Parts: sequence; structure tokens; C-alpha cells
Amino acid sequence: MSISVIYAAIQSRSLIQLYYSGDAAIGYRVVEPHMVALNQANHLALSAWFRAGASESQEGEGWRDYLIDEITTATMLPEHFSGPRPGYKPDGGKKFHSVQCAL
Repeated sequence: MSISVIYAAIQSRSLIQLYYSGDAAIGYRVVEPHMVALNQANHLALSAWFRAGASESQEGEGWRDYLIDEITTATMLPEHFSGPRPGYKPDGGKKFHSVQCAL
């Protein structure tokens, strides 16, 4: 998986479909990518608004974090999103640091 696809999707505010194997709900997800940064454990992660697909929590739409190393594929979709979701912190807030790419 090329992280450049995720960066391009963040910059163009495009949805991405990703295949994630980092939790019990292995499979495809459609997300609004907001930021790539280091998490508290110093792992590179994607912070995104979950829209559809496999979900370990089954809670519906909302914030999710995905470890970049656990994303097998990422495809930029033609659909765009309007901008940051409520609660977005472009500086990473308390969960992230060393922001690599952000809205």
C-alpha cells in the first residue's frame, strides 16, 4: 500500500476505501481521511471518519484510528467530503503527534 494515496485523498478531501487487518473485523472500510500522524505508541496511524464497511465496534459512523502498517490497500474514491468533522484537531490533540499530513 502506498501512503501517497492516503495523502492525496486528504489533500483533495476524497473518500478512500481501505482494507484493514488491524482488528477483529478484518475487511473493507470507506472513510473520510483527516490526518496521518504518530499515535501515543509512536506508530504511524490514520485518523478518519468511518462511513461504511467492516467495524469491530459496530457503532456506525464516527472517528476511528487505523495503523498504517495494517492497511493492505487504499483506493481513492471519486466522492468528496465537505471538510473536517466535529471534534477534529489538526494539531493531533492528545492522541497524535508529529503530524505528517492533515486537512
